Amino acid sequence: MASETPTSDVNRDVSHFPQEPVKSVAPLKLAALTDREESEILRFLSRRPIHTVCMASYIQDHGVVSPLNRGIFYGCRNAAGVLKGVALIGHATLVETQSNLALKVFAELNHQHRTSHLIRGEHGLITRFWEHYARLGHSPRLACRESLLEQTEAVPSHARAPQLRLATLDDLATITRINAAMVFSECGIDPLKSDRIGFCDRIARRIKNNRVYVWQRGTRLVFKADVFAETPDMIYLEGVNVHPRERGKGHGLRCMAHLSSLLLKRSRGICLLVNEQKKALRSFYRKVGFKARGSYDTIYLDAHVE
Repeated sequence: MASETPTSDVNRDVSHFPQEPVKSVAPLKLAALTDREESEILRFLSRRPIHTVCMASYIQDHGVVSPLNRGIFYGCRNAAGVLKGVALIGHATLVETQSNLALKVFAELNHQHRTSHLIRGEHGLITRFWEHYARLGHSPRLACRESLLEQTEAVPSHARAPQLRLATLDDLATITRINAAMVFSECGIDPLKSDRIGFCDRIARRIKNNRVYVWQRGTRLVFKADVFAETPDMIYLEGVNVHPRERGKGHGLRCMAHLSSLLLKRSRGICLLVNEQKKALRSFYRKVGFKARGSYDTIYLDAHVE
């Protein structure tokens, strides 16, 4: 899963990526995927929607081939032409496969292009991917272990629900400032310095697509949450934030409960990632109705990729 998700948003020109099949490693063939294969790719990704929501949402939003995906989708097929793995190689490296050979192929491909800012996925899958990747001379700049949490049923709340609304472009400056601070806190890179225009453009696009919810009291933006990715099976949230001066007052619980009730009307589940060291935050989400579904690893690569 990937984060623009809570991650540095550095714009990348992906025009230099190879668009034709690039290599064969018996018994797998690696090729850049195309829009003609969209239905097949989405069927493959739909087998594990909680783990593939970001890739599936990119494709549903932009198509298989688009600069807005900030990378190139590749597929590994066996000798019979059956898809055995899908990876997005670009700003974020996201991989879905049960094949160790496919992981090796994707790791070698990622090594060739060296454009990834981060690698993110299930702990077991990323551990195997990193074994191949590290042999090629890579070391992490920063590594984080995160809990994958999921909610499938809204938790009834007797408290008065805050009047959440969809953000507008009038909120862009405030939301951009909050998201940039969260990115810096997570990975140590300020996207307003590394890629101000691209970062602002992506947040503006998210707002225009009705994927940012806020609660404002007076002039203060008390609560904010971003729908980073969405499919009929899963919604991935990031950038959940309560204003520092409003914390500890129950606002976050009421806002999240209300938001969950809204989102679960259009998707079967909601998921998000929380750093495993933030025990209080994990407890907060449990109160809202989220349950642990596994561990994730996010590995940030060398800062020079910025």
